[in-house]
Amino acid sequence: MNHLASRLLAISLLAPACAIAHDAWILPSATVLSGDEAWITVDAAVGNDKFYFNHRALPLAGLDIRSPDGKEVMPENSHAGHLRSSFDLRLTEAGTYRIAVVRNGVFAQWKENGKTKRWFGTATDAAAHIPAQATDLKIQERSSRVETFATKGEPTPPATVQDGIALSADGHPNDLFTGEEAGFTVTIDGKAAARIPVEIVAEGSRYRDALESIALTTDENGRFSVNWPKAGRYWVSIETKDDKTTVPRASGRSLAYSATLEVLPQ
Repeated sequence: MNHLASRLLAISLLAPACAIAHDAWILPSATVLSGDEAWITVDAAVGNDKFYFNHRALPLAGLDIRSPDGKEVMPENSHAGHLRSSFDLRLTEAGTYRIAVVRNGVFAQWKENGKTKRWFGTATDAAAHIPAQATDLKIQERSSRVETFATKGEPTPPATVQDGIALSADGHPNDLFTGEEAGFTVTIDGKAAARIPVEIVAEGSRYRDALESIALTTDENGRFSVNWPKAGRYWVSIETKDDKTTVPRASGRSLAYSATLEVLPQ
């Protein structure tokens, strides 16, 4: 791997950590479509003001698009800008597409000959890059999923997720309305995530005096519900840590998740 490729990989794997200070999202131009020619443009960015491009682009390394039947779909016209990344997606099948940027990586820090060394990369490459003589070694796994949903025609259940944090709706993530309570279930590695904090923020926070976030916690079955105060797009965020590591010598795992959902008026 050359120096540029290594640098890009490091930036990509750092994104989950950066998202703690600056939130990550992907924003579709539409979530519900009809007709034979169904196209959307999706933007991806990181910043404090939800859905406002004022910090930096979210790298598209780890882009995972799943069709209604669970098959991988390739984007078109991908572009990496300074403030946002973007791509076009043609919805050829009827049903719901799950669109996500997924990252699973390892952060390692150690001392070598009295100097602090750091490395970012994939779990499979960790052993080859961390020297056996490393001292004061600290390893942490990092897992993040940033996603949204888009439906052509009648909605179908989105492709299931078994790794990291995932969100599923009692009804459908593209069938949300003001005045109706919406229920969701949070899972980690396919199992219910109990007592996990959830933050929800409506779009337009840049133009409000207060963030007006909705703070919730999942119950013992990983469930939570929300009454949408108004129509628009919402950012749903979940962050947690656990000790369910798969990398040798890793002290823990940090997990981050965010979704963009659209709520329509009654």
